[in-house]
Amino acid sequence: MKNNELFRASGIMAIGTILSRLTGFVRALLAVAVLGTALLADTYNVANTMPNILYNLLVGGALTAIFVPQLIRSFSDEDGGHGFASRLVTTISGILFALVIVGVLFAPALVRLYAPEFSTPGFEAEQHIAIAFTRYCLPQIFFLGLFTMLGQVANAKGSFAPLMWAPIANNLVVIVVFAVFLATQQALSIGSITDSQVKLLGWGTTLGVVIQALILIPVVKRSGINLRPMLGVQGLGKSFGLAGWTLLYVLVSQLGYLVTVNVATSAAVRSAQAGITTGVGFTPYTSAYYIMLLPYSVVTISIVTALLPHLSKLAIARNVEEVRRQLVRAIRMVGVVTVPSAVALLLFGPLMTEVLYMGISLEDSRYIGFVLSALSLGLVAFSINLILIRGFNAFEDTRTQVTSIVIINIISVGLSYLFLATLDSNWITVGLGIAFSISYIVGLFITISLLKKHVGRLPVSEFASQHGRLLLAALVGALPFFVLAQYFGWAYQETTLPIRALRLLFILIGSGAAYLFLAKLLKVSEIAGLKGFVASILRRRRTK
Repeated sequence: MKNNELFRASGIMAIGTILSRLTGFVRALLAVAVLGTALLADTYNVANTMPNILYNLLVGGALTAIFVPQLIRSFSDEDGGHGFASRLVTTISGILFALVIVGVLFAPALVRLYAPEFSTPGFEAEQHIAIAFTRYCLPQIFFLGLFTMLGQVANAKGSFAPLMWAPIANNLVVIVVFAVFLATQQALSIGSITDSQVKLLGWGTTLGVVIQALILIPVVKRSGINLRPMLGVQGLGKSFGLAGWTLLYVLVSQLGYLVTVNVATSAAVRSAQAGITTGVGFTPYTSAYYIMLLPYSVVTISIVTALLPHLSKLAIARNVEEVRRQLVRAIRMVGVVTVPSAVALLLFGPLMTEVLYMGISLEDSRYIGFVLSALSLGLVAFSINLILIRGFNAFEDTRTQVTSIVIINIISVGLSYLFLATLDSNWITVGLGIAFSISYIVGLFITISLLKKHVGRLPVSEFASQHGRLLLAALVGALPFFVLAQYFGWAYQETTLPIRALRLLFILIGSGAAYLFLAKLLKVSEIAGLKGFVASILRRRRTK
């Protein structure tokens, strides 16, 4: 698969990913504008994160590892797979429904698990609101599972677009909910928010997931699969060995994220006790994380999704040398975007968040920028690690991946607790960003070492040299604008939003143009491929 072919294959997926991420980002901006970045926002974000964590932890990995491959194989059954698909949806839906009931009943315990310092005397209101939000958001578990199952049935029948576009509908619903709040309600706080407002925000968020799932029902019907209630687990247990390691991988990841939520909410409570009014907890972390994910999501996920089927065919054919080449090629192509993005986020993080998070104080938005700068240090390693993990997947090796994710999370958890114990409360969340970055930088070397069992010695120098040139081009292109911004104190001036936006636009366009010129001067061949990638996206948009 050549560069241009891979870029063209990635284009259609990139369109959906871009729109999904952009609408998700607008949703995050409005959430911050309505709830702020302090403890009220943390109560909502902890509750809204919990359904995804519990779903992935208990069911999500099993759906992917066990049921989806068997779903595809079932289409060769006498009934065309109707019975298997019906048993799958019925059985997993029942499990998910029971999980929702248990979660709602034990919502106080879940809140104590994820945000233990909400139980501190004097924070009873925060705990009460977090429990209420959790109960309104937990039904999302059922519809997340339904969305995954219906989406995989559609994919197995060759329908990919609906699964890609349904999350956009979810985002749009929640955008409307927050926009209505922003237009009609006064500023909300822990002391002023009412039970009915909590209910509206919680159920409104869950409604987005409901619509995301229900959109796929007519898609599945059109695919020719007739789903009906059918109990039984026949054929669902052939791949439990593979699924066991996948579930362990998910478990380790989610336990690591649990620590992040714990430490971030603890920082928020301690800061409130110290009289700090700036939001410094879980919400600034998630807000910065959304921005960090944009270049990673648009380019890395699109390219990797297009690459994986080809890698799998090569692995089946035992063409190890070509697998190695394809992995290196993907890393080099992704680096063209992730390396300059990491430099820009590092140097201009506060300038970006001052413009993007316009509904909050400049002090709150700048803090998100500091967290963003810390997270940016790990962006490149995070993206490369994803590509290499797909190499394991191509060889159907879920076991070895666990070693990598265990080490990454041990480092992250250890550093997170170290920062919680040693840093001032208002810098702990920035420390979490550094912990994330260090863990993935170290973890990258572990992953490269582990992948040797399948592809032999990975030619690291082939992409390390290119990434070095990209880093040089990005730094030389951006540093003059960074010095200019620091000299005039742009990151600390109290100016109007249009002026801040124009300054940011000037910096990004200028440094971006300088980067492209210097990268071409340094003979980075993938720059031409990047143009092909953008052109393929624009062509597809014009043909819609």
